[in-house]
Amino acid sequence: MQAVCADDEKTRVSRSYLFVPADSEKKMDKAGGVGADALILDLEDSVAPDARPAARQLAAEYLRGKDNIWVRINPIDTADAELDLEAVIASCPAGIILPKPRHARDAVKLSERIDVLENHHGIEHGRVKIIALCTEHPEALFTLHSYVGMVPRLAGLSWGAEDLAAAVGASTNRTTKGEWLPQYEMARSMCLFAAAAAEVAAIDTVFTDFRNHEGLLRYAANARRDGFSGMLAIHPAQVEAINAAFLPTDGEIEHAQRIVELFEQNPGAGTVGLDGKMIDRPHLIQAQRILQQAKRG
Repeated sequence: MQAVCADDEKTRVSRSYLFVPADSEKKMDKAGGVGADALILDLEDSVAPDARPAARQLAAEYLRGKDNIWVRINPIDTADAELDLEAVIASCPAGIILPKPRHARDAVKLSERIDVLENHHGIEHGRVKIIALCTEHPEALFTLHSYVGMVPRLAGLSWGAEDLAAAVGASTNRTTKGEWLPQYEMARSMCLFAAAAAEVAAIDTVFTDFRNHEGLLRYAANARRDGFSGMLAIHPAQVEAINAAFLPTDGEIEHAQRIVELFEQNPGAGTVGLDGKMIDRPHLIQAQRILQQAKRG
């Protein structure tokens, strides 16, 4: 059967990615109206094993013809992962969220399986993208360089602290003030740098205290400050704050436009002067990024 896919806008870089349990038709329908740039239909942690067959069917039905809907499958080395993929690829998701990879080889394995299913369902090769949750195994922290140039489908890297804390036997991953302990802040930073090295989106992890609105505002603002292009969400109430945090201010947009215009007026220049300061190519790249972010609003 020929798959029917939404238009190419589905794979745009997003500010907010809202997790939704795929075993709840009610929650999926509600999530579609809260303003998230992207939804992630979850077939892994939020769905009990005996509920997964029905959840796969619900996810496949919900996906059809919709824009920017992703699916988190089960780990690629499990039988559930194969069943997840067989169920949803025909409905042409924007991409697959890969949990618990140990190395980019796991993303390659996923990509190769998607190749087969795209071909079988008449989907354009490479259309279904991959975002890897790249820090959920301790081993993975030592292999993040492997994503560079390895997976053409790779659209982003995100990270998680809960599985990582469980793997090392930690009782918590945050301080009493709610800040990441140093080892988890390190994992966050490594994800950010690995994404930059692989030239894909860096997506910050969830803020689990969903009733703490002020804390969410601070966390999302810091994520954008640090270089992340978006953030995962676990509750619909988080979406508005995350979307707002990842939009540049009017002042930032105006300054970025001036930088871009100066380089356009001085083709081939390595540096230009602006307001008494020297502006070079890294500033141009950042200005272009800000203008791209502004278009998402």
